Amino acid sequence: MPAKTAAAPDLVRPRAADDVAVHEPLTEDAPWVIQRGEHKHFRTSEDLARMVRLLDGSRDHDQLAAELGAPWTPGHIDRAVRNLADSQLLQDGRPTARVRRIRFAGPLTIQFTLLKPERMLRALTPLIRPLGHRAVVGSAAVVALLGVLVLAASGATLGAALSRPMPLWAYASVMLGVVLTTAVHEVAHGAVLTHHGGRPSRMGFMLFYMSPAFFCDVSDGWRLPSPRQRVQVALAGIGVQAVSAGAAALAAPAVPAGSVRDTLLLVSLVNYLTCLVNLVPLVKLDGYIALMSHLDISHLREKSMTDARRWIARLLLGGRYERELPGRGWAVPYGVACLIFPLYLVSTALTLWSGILQRLGVVGSVLMVCGLGYLLWRLGKGATTLVGDALRAGARPVRIVAAGLLTATALGLAATLVQIPATISAGYTTNRDGSLSLLVAEGGSAFELTEGTTVTLRRSGLLSRPEVGTARLGEPVGHDTLAPLTAMLPVDNDTPWLAMRAFPLERTTTTPAPAGPDRTGFAEVRAGQHPLWKWFAVSYLGPLLP
Repeated sequence: MPAKTAAAPDLVRPRAADDVAVHEPLTEDAPWVIQRGEHKHFRTSEDLARMVRLLDGSRDHDQLAAELGAPWTPGHIDRAVRNLADSQLLQDGRPTARVRRIRFAGPLTIQFTLLKPERMLRALTPLIRPLGHRAVVGSAAVVALLGVLVLAASGATLGAALSRPMPLWAYASVMLGVVLTTAVHEVAHGAVLTHHGGRPSRMGFMLFYMSPAFFCDVSDGWRLPSPRQRVQVALAGIGVQAVSAGAAALAAPAVPAGSVRDTLLLVSLVNYLTCLVNLVPLVKLDGYIALMSHLDISHLREKSMTDARRWIARLLLGGRYERELPGRGWAVPYGVACLIFPLYLVSTALTLWSGILQRLGVVGSVLMVCGLGYLLWRLGKGATTLVGDALRAGARPVRIVAAGLLTATALGLAATLVQIPATISAGYTTNRDGSLSLLVAEGGSAFELTEGTTVTLRRSGLLSRPEVGTARLGEPVGHDTLAPLTAMLPVDNDTPWLAMRAFPLERTTTTPAPAGPDRTGFAEVRAGQHPLWKWFAVSYLGPLLP
């Protein structure tokens, strides 16, 4: 028999890993669950759970079959042991993974465990029962719906707030309000799970696609007997956050017009948008967990993406593939959507913030390149997995190479032939003598500034940037100056402290603005049409080069 290695568990006398636990059903109709560590849960049958409990390394397949009795045979034991090994549930000689407070939970998601909330949430259980009463739930739904109506009625006020710079304290208040409601959101997940008899394993803070948030690990929900209970656990946080959003919107009209009312409306809007994003079932958020729980299919997203990759591989490269979810025709289109959506999410964020990143000069270019690098890494990883699946499925290497060359040629032609209108995103300010200056960060753009170029002047807003006029670039000979933060970010701060290069502008038109003329804001300089490769290289790589 070959020597046992650290990565090869003993399949003859198998032993369950030290951190594997078998959980009995919470009720008669609930499933058995095998757990490894804090994060992996596998729903299983009673027969397999009984077998795992016997895996202490002292019995071979014949002895296990004899002890378990009918319908087990040594052949059944062999297949079950190999499946357990594939799921990494057997001892393989490696030390048991210690509990880590910092965990990488997928692409661009880092979790920091702060506490084990089981005892705290059990103490809150008596409060959960009355909150689940129909009258309370109905009242909460009314608050959430009324908040939407108030937000819609305040559209003009909210639109104005989103189209002008706001004080730093307002942004800090919005951030604090959203963070606090997110914390309550996660407590709600754990509280409902505890109410149904489950055990939340950990709770903490995370960076989700570099956005701050909280999390509560409710993987133990797979032990609950009813899909309806698991759906309630998944949607509890969204319900609490929607009520918080409604309360903020309802409080806004009671506050005098001004920054405080705008801040309350923004807190409400951001929380409602967070609820909508959480409902999207294409990433591992609450909507996905609710869908997976309703369908009662564990690892739904991973299995669907595997079926989608294999469908694409068969279409492009040939081969014969097995389905992870046979008989479910929707799995492939759902898996394709799951593959595309994270790329769409990151690319949309980069598009929305590309102007601000370009105005930040070298720092913004570094952030943009990191984001685009992540997109390329995800595409490369997906292509590698696709080719690996195709080779294992018997696809011909010649066809794989031909498909790769065809794809590379198409990308090269697109990069060369597709023309992109280039825009230099900068700022502008009004000098003491009334003249205008274009403000460009050091390394803010590698496109050349040309005298007479049209410059669009815009208000410095968070989401909306209304045009306030146009100007013409004078002689492109700049000088060093200090500029206010409003020229780079939508922050109401007129103190000049940013080191910038200033170029003369001559105003050509003025567009009436809702709140009067703007002395400082954003500027867009047209820089002509360029091939895709040159547009990207000059816009985002040029500032990084000496």
